[in-house]
Amino acid sequence: MKHQTYRGKVVYRSDTLGERGREWFTVTSHSDGHRTIRSFVEVLNTGLVRDVTYTVDRNWQPVDAFVRLTENDEFMGSGWFRFTDEYAECETYTADAGRISQRMKLDGLPPSFGPHPVACDVWHIGAFDMGSEDRIQTIKGTLMSSPRPDGASGPVLSRTVLETGGVSTDEFRIEHVGPETVTVEAGTFETEHFRFLLGEESIPEDIWCLPGDLIIVKVRFDVMATTYELVELER
Repeated sequence: MKHQTYRGKVVYRSDTLGERGREWFTVTSHSDGHRTIRSFVEVLNTGLVRDVTYTVDRNWQPVDAFVRLTENDEFMGSGWFRFTDEYAECETYTADAGRISQRMKLDGLPPSFGPHPVACDVWHIGAFDMGSEDRIQTIKGTLMSSPRPDGASGPVLSRTVLETGGVSTDEFRIEHVGPETVTVEAGTFETEHFRFLLGEESIPEDIWCLPGDLIIVKVRFDVMATTYELVELER
């Protein structure tokens, strides 16, 4: 068998609440460049549980995904997403809205998709052109499974990356800060530091990840006042 697998665990540490969540992920990468992540998330302070399976191609562009949400053991919704050069589609059922079928016309595959586990957030960096001299690049056309920063709605197919001041946007900027050595509970790693600049107010989300496989090492998201840290990694 030619595929490779790695596994990890991330802890969510709030500035005020302490440990407020955790996430386990397993990634399988195949010889054709496709890779699939399976993520299980528990958010302790809200009771949210998220199950995600998400596949990208060799260019880190989305192929398909499944998202299921519960909150305090109550079903919120589940949905299946598929992406082509011509359209994105979603079949979902939510407790609030019932059955929803969506199809969005596209001019090519989206640069990335956000099903909301932080291990998947790091994969947005696959849309950054490392061969370019531009250290800040605008990524437009990313799709999400929820417009909320914590992903706690739906799931539905959304063009909104972030909603601030009542204004929705489907684009954000990625800044490549550079290589940095980072020590977390899982060990010391030679990472690449990126920064997501979200909306006109440039609310930062700092990402430290392993190059190549884009494995999360550390994330700092000021919107949620939370640091996300890798505590286990098995390769």
